[in-house]
Amino acid sequence: MKIPAIPVNETDRLNALRESGLLELDTSPAFDRLTRLAKRFFNVPLAMVNLIDEHSLIVKSADGEAPASIPRDISFCSHTILSDAPLVVPDMLRDVRFTDNPLVAGEPGVRFYAGFPLRLRGGVNVGSLCLIDYAPREFSAADLAVLSDLSALVEGEFAAVSAATTDELTGLYNRRGFNQFVPFVLSVARRRAEPLTLGWLDLDRFKQINDRYGHDEGDNALKAMATLMRTSFREADLLARFGGDEFAVLFADTDEQGAWIAMQYLAEQVENYNAGKQHPWSLHFSWGLSEFDHTSNDMQRWLKTADEKMYAMKQQRQARR
Repeated sequence: MKIPAIPVNETDRLNALRESGLLELDTSPAFDRLTRLAKRFFNVPLAMVNLIDEHSLIVKSADGEAPASIPRDISFCSHTILSDAPLVVPDMLRDVRFTDNPLVAGEPGVRFYAGFPLRLRGGVNVGSLCLIDYAPREFSAADLAVLSDLSALVEGEFAAVSAATTDELTGLYNRRGFNQFVPFVLSVARRRAEPLTLGWLDLDRFKQINDRYGHDEGDNALKAMATLMRTSFREADLLARFGGDEFAVLFADTDEQGAWIAMQYLAEQVENYNAGKQHPWSLHFSWGLSEFDHTSNDMQRWLKTADEKMYAMKQQRQARR
């Protein structure tokens, strides 16, 4: 089996993918319509829209049976993103790159693959629209043209998602919106010589809510947390759902001590919410704070410090349980 190479622009590719908001997109009716259309037109058992992250292939839409993710080093689409041309393999058992791939040699026994690379507007390949069959088959030039047209429609949806700055589920800013506004907020704070503190939040035991009560209740937990943040913090503070169960808040004109008091107030409001027993689950979160150092102007270090402090709190709480 040939392990797919790492693209020469991998760092830029991953940064663009994470900035796009696509990884945080939980569901997409538009993607689902396109995979349904692809499956029906080509009469295959499985059609997928996939993204290639650092370590995994992530299935964003599938019509047919498919796992949520696949290790990157055995995924066919990781080969597809290496070129701007489509990858078509009529019989995987006759291709030395894939003949002993576990997805071919074992279950589910893939024999045919056709994938078209999907690009963001910046031109980087971040995933693929692909077709899977469990029997060998031919793929004509006309078929390829249709797959190309469908891929262009998927890329159009990519562009729409990437242009959005608001998280659809919670109404907070998303990662893209957060990253767009941070330089502006920093510029204002620097010009006014005001402190600026970042709060980084992560829900504790969120996976247990999804596993025990279902993803609808998981969505309710995220929306509840967003509402509590809105009512606990000031309108001047910038709130964002950074991805998954991670949230961020920029405390304007606030040093770290002031932000700590604000976070304590949020913790109290969360406790009051849990006491109300509105749901079968309870909200718990870990957090970290980092005041921006205007003398160093190192934004990445600022973000990383808040994340490290949040993670340290999470580890301490897990050790006590």
